Amino acid sequence: MQPHILLPAAGSSSRMRGADKLTEDVAGEPLLRRSARTALATGCPVTVTLPPDRPARLAALQGLSLNCVTVPRPEEGMAESLKTGLAAIPPGCGILLLLADLPEITTADLTTLLDHWRQEPQAILRGCAEDGTPGHPVCFPPDLRDDLMTLKGDEGARSVLIRHRARLRPIPLPARHAVTDLDTPEDWAAWRART
Repeated sequence: MQPHILLPAAGSSSRMRGADKLTEDVAGEPLLRRSARTALATGCPVTVTLPPDRPARLAALQGLSLNCVTVPRPEEGMAESLKTGLAAIPPGCGILLLLADLPEITTADLTTLLDHWRQEPQAILRGCAEDGTPGHPVCFPPDLRDDLMTLKGDEGARSVLIRHRARLRPIPLPARHAVTDLDTPEDWAAWRART
């Protein structure tokens, strides 16, 4: 069955001090729209989780052929966003988990992961920087869905990665694509100065 890409985008952007990192401009469009278009270009189905109180995020996705689902209690953390997204994806599908705030991830990066995954479908594949620093995206085989549905709080899928570390395979992506994650206005200013 074709993998699905899950784009959790229900976080509060609390470290942005009033701004929303997912609507920050990257090459002329909101970061969230760029991330969604990057995912769609793989040809895989894409599901995006959104909070109920950020209409600008939903507006940023207008016209894209993807599935948007609202997370009723986003304040309960990343796990709530993951579980809400998983519940909207057909059982039996592998999941490529793509964080929405990675401005350097390209469709070629996602295709690299998907190509490796087709060769080793029972592995957990984790994007990493060229120097081996672990990052995102992460591909989860279908049999780990139940584990992912038990997550709680704001830890994301870390506990699942630890529990199944024997199946974990790092996949190097170019430069720092897998680890460039912009959470504060200072992060954004420094990144824009570099790029």
